[in-house]
Amino acid sequence: MMREMVKFLCPVVIVLIATAAFSQAVGSPFQNYGEIIPSEEATRIFESYTVLPNHRYYISGAELYPGALIGIDMAYTLDTELWKEVEMTVEKLKETVNDMTSKGLEVGEFLYGFDILDNQGKKVGIWYSILRARTSLKMLGENRVMIYTPPLNVWEKQQDRTFRPK
Repeated sequence: MMREMVKFLCPVVIVLIATAAFSQAVGSPFQNYGEIIPSEEATRIFESYTVLPNHRYYISGAELYPGALIGIDMAYTLDTELWKEVEMTVEKLKETVNDMTSKGLEVGEFLYGFDILDNQGKKVGIWYSILRARTSLKMLGENRVMIYTPPLNVWEKQQDRTFRPK
């Protein structure tokens, strides 16, 4: 009985050790990725039209109804050609948030604020969009971040996927 158990466990242990050694040598493929997590504070900042000092603002998608609005701490460089930088004022922020909110109501979705965190959990900035517009970000080096844009069709209504027999 014991001999059979050792025969079974020996290959399992070898695979675990090899996997751990490989991960240590190569590193996790996701080690440079950060997170975009829900934040009541970020929601309040956007919905109270507060322009944060030391932040650059960017939009993704159309100017009238951006798919997402982000504010990035000036200590970081956003590495992208897809986000459009916007000179943000209180009036511009109010207009943008209100336009996004009206579009959200039109398609039956609410907007939320999120914190943008680097791979160490440090706050890089804030994000505002509907839930399904979130994407991912990758740290490219010292204070350089690449944030993927949401899909261009983010405002299209979700298709009804309910099965209806014909």
